This record gives sequence, structure tokens and C-alpha cells, in this order.
Amino acid sequence: MQPDTLNIAVLISQGQHPVSGRARRAHQDACALELAMSLNDSLPQSLNSKVSAIHAGDPKQEALRDYLGMGIDGLTVLNQTEEDDALAVLTPYLSEQQPDILLTGVRAEYGEGSGLLPYLLAERLGWPLVTGIAAIESIEHGEASLLQALPRGQRRRIKVKLPFVASVESAAAEPRQIAFAKARRGNIIRLTPATEADQQRAEWTLSAARSRPKRLKVSTAKTAADRLKQATAKAQGGKGQIIRDDPQAAAKAIYDLLVEEGVLRK
Repeated sequence: MQPDTLNIAVLISQGQHPVSGRARRAHQDACALELAMSLNDSLPQSLNSKVSAIHAGDPKQEALRDYLGMGIDGLTVLNQTEEDDALAVLTPYLSEQQPDILLTGVRAEYGEGSGLLPYLLAERLGWPLVTGIAAIESIEHGEASLLQALPRGQRRRIKVKLPFVASVESAAAEPRQIAFAKARRGNIIRLTPATEADQQRAEWTLSAARSRPKRLKVSTAKTAADRLKQATAKAQGGKGQIIRDDPQAAAKAIYDLLVEEGVLRK
């Protein structure tokens, strides 16, 4: 029997702006929270949703209040250091809470960012995992219909039984703006579970990432004039075409291209 209340847990983390490096809400985690908060619109009238946000880390991280500014009443922080294993505190907590749906981002913007956490949690909890979803279309009779984001704008509909773990892609709906008053007023619940040091992380050597050098094309020109001509020549498109004054032919060319790219099927 389907419960009257659908419990949705969203794992959130501190993000990092890609240019300034400023701490912020992680975009994919914010998309996951937005997806959970907007789910009531697609649920049957007899079913309501309850959203809880969970973070494993430092409760003093200021960026956590960005999530409160989205309108949730509060969030739960499982206190641990960066050297601790997040899996060791999240698994027992989620096993106790037993949410119907667990949403995460695909990968963290700050810290390890390996993208393995949803896989490891699903394995330990014994729940199915769906990666890179863009929407939850409906939930009926203990089964959810999910829309998975694929390359080149394609989508795939997947059905999965509750409970399950799903990672949310950036292709999902954009998160709502942050309200300053709600961010200040929201409550952060601090829990101190038993922690466990991440032994594998202790063996790593971290260094700053460097951009890879671009591979230069080998020039076959023999004279300086030929080399200058190759360097300044524009790339020639292989399939570009211009169709004027013929809407039917233009529409057919677009349709054929979409079929060739796999976006549409004949």
C-alpha cells in the first residue's frame, strides 16, 4: 500500500564558483532540491511529499544557508571533518530514516568530487540507482516514472520502484532564487554521529590542476606562404547548407539531420 506521505531526502554539499572560487550552493544539489520541492505538482491528490535536506560535513559552512533560502524549513548536518568518510555517517542515518526517494547531485563541486557517492550509497542501502535524471514525471502505486537526460538533448523514460536513489543532472529545472530572509531564518540541526576516517583519502597526494597543452597539427607546407595560408584558412563545414525560399525543403533537411543524429526516429 502506498503511504500518504512521500519522504524525499536530498543530499546537499558546499559548492564552489568555477571562476571566483567563492563558496556557494552546488548547482546540481540545488537542482535536486528544486526537483524535490516541486514534486507535489505531479503527485496524486491523496499523496503529499515531505522534503528533508541532509549534509555530511561542517555545520558552520555559510553556503549551507543558500539552500535554506530556497524555502525549506531546516536542514540536518551530520558533523564530520574533511578527513572523515561521508559514507560511514550517511549510511546508518539513511537506514534509520528510510526515505522513499534519495536525490543527490551527479558529483560535488568542491572536495573529492568523484561522483561515486550515489553508487556506494545505493549499494549499501540495497536500493536501485538511476543516474542523471532531469525530472520525476509521476509516482503511482509505489512506482516512479523518471526522465533521464542523455547526450545531445535526448531523454529516456525509466520506471523504478520505491525506494530508490537518483542523481540529478544540470539539465533539470533551474533552482529558484535565494531569499535572504529565509536563509537567515532557517534552522540547521546539528547531529554528531560516530565518524570514521577515510583511509584511502589519507594515502592521496593532492595538487593543483593544470590545463593540458593543446596538440598542434603537423604542417605539411613547404614554404612560408603555404604555412601562412594553412594558419589563416577557415574550417570548412562538411554538412552545412543554406536553403532559401523553400520552407518544405528546409524542414526536410532539419528533419533528416535530427534523424541522423538520433534525436528523432523515423
